[in-house]
Amino acid sequence: MNANEIRFLYAYDRWATGRLLDVLDGTEPQLWTGTGVVGERGLGEILVHQLGAAGRWRIGFESRGADEGPRPEGEPLPSIAELRERWHAEWQAVDRWLANLSDEFAAYEFDGVPVWQLLVHVVNHGTQHRSEAALLLTAAGHSPGDLDLVDYADEQAAASPAR
Repeated sequence: MNANEIRFLYAYDRWATGRLLDVLDGTEPQLWTGTGVVGERGLGEILVHQLGAAGRWRIGFESRGADEGPRPEGEPLPSIAELRERWHAEWQAVDRWLANLSDEFAAYEFDGVPVWQLLVHVVNHGTQHRSEAALLLTAAGHSPGDLDLVDYADEQAAASPAR
């Protein structure tokens, strides 16, 4: 897998997560702050964990494993607005990092695992937690709509000037 394909997957990850963040307003406070709904987490905790994991992986890649990164899961649950702000800051950091991602780094093996597989894991991890959050939101009447990669790809193709 090359760097441009990784960038595409990360753009999809952002798009899908953004769709969740877009429907959070108006959710009942107990839905946001609840715990023990999916495993030990509730909606807010799921999305905070997804953010924390994404940031830790990015920082780990940037620092080549020298920095473990943030643990927002150990902090008080942020408001929905604060979580959006943190996601936007993370996406800006991801953009800066991905701009320099090379095919060589994607192919590099870390402990026998190609980095591209670890990068795909980050996106797949996000998919897991988005699906948990989407289920909770949909049950509460706040569906984010379709989150499939093919929907993102279709949207991108329709927006392309080549069409």
